[in-house]
Amino acid sequence: MRPQLKTRWNLTPRQAAQLQERLRERAELEDRLGPVRTVAGADLAFDPATQVAFAGVIVYRFPEMIEVERAMARGRLRFPYVPGLLSFREIPLLLAAFARLQSEPDVILVDGHGLAHPRRFGIACHLGVILDRPTIGCAKSRLVGEHREPRARAGSTAPLYWEGLKVGEVLRTRERVKPIYVTQGHRVSLPTALAIVRQCLDGYRIPKPTREADHYVRELRRLFQNHLASPAPAVTRARRSGDCRV
Repeated sequence: MRPQLKTRWNLTPRQAAQLQERLRERAELEDRLGPVRTVAGADLAFDPATQVAFAGVIVYRFPEMIEVERAMARGRLRFPYVPGLLSFREIPLLLAAFARLQSEPDVILVDGHGLAHPRRFGIACHLGVILDRPTIGCAKSRLVGEHREPRARAGSTAPLYWEGLKVGEVLRTRERVKPIYVTQGHRVSLPTALAIVRQCLDGYRIPKPTREADHYVRELRRLFQNHLASPAPAVTRARRSGDCRV
């Protein structure tokens, strides 16, 4: 799976913010997707001790949520941590993981925000525009905006507003747990994004694609740390590793 839009990554934070302003015009906030037969979850884990990061993507058959394949990439992050510029730090390595997939998922769920962003162009928008794939942001915490608390019942929602615009839905996925933030990325309307996320829930707070992608990259990081501490080739035992050596 290859990028459909070439973009620069060697930027200063100011240049990156300016690029977000320009690229957000490309983000499509209406449905442009065919039948959804596969969904993917994408996430990244970072090891501060070695400055090495791990990107992971897992593809599932939808709506059965049976795993189809997974891929990963390992490398160093070149962009500093700057709030609101997460995509410039993480997407280059995520693209390396997507490039190792044999299939092209119909929808991608990203652990992060899309429209609910200071410049309305979060990592879900950015990744979706670059790959030109329907993309949804599923974040664990709020970045911008205001909302009332959803009702305690699982499945309850509350609209998320930012600067007078509805930029997402706050979804209570389980009773007595914190809600998640569902936002549009690219080529998906908010009602469709919410419906797809609901179908990816399996009794946990976080939808299965992003939850398992998170577990995957954390395990890759753990195996790498063990590998550094021991001569045993622990990293090679990761499932379907597709390792991208530093």
